Amino acid sequence: MGKPLYKVTFFNHGKVYELYARSVASGALWGFTEVSGLEFDVRDGLVLDPTEERLRDEFGNTRVLHLPMQSIVRIEEVDKKGASAIRDATSGESVVTPFPMPGRKL
Repeated sequence: MGKPLYKVTFFNHGKVYELYARSVASGALWGFTEVSGLEFDVRDGLVLDPTEERLRDEFGNTRVLHLPMQSIVRIEEVDKKGASAIRDATSGESVVTPFPMPGRKL
């Protein structure tokens, strides 16, 4: 079996973030949890997930993310990576909206 994969859900500036990481540990900084080995989808095609792009822009160069313990909602060990997300904390709706698609004619 390979390295474990964790889904980390946390609050950040009124939004709920869901990221995938290879390592989660108690931090050397008291009251913080260290999240490292962040996983992002790498796609070369034309179809891009705007949420994944935004998360990669924000956290792509991060070696270790130090999250305050009180901001963490949940940490799950999962078998495979799902879609990363950014949601509004109160409504739960996606904050990043994809490009509008033309309507289908019936």
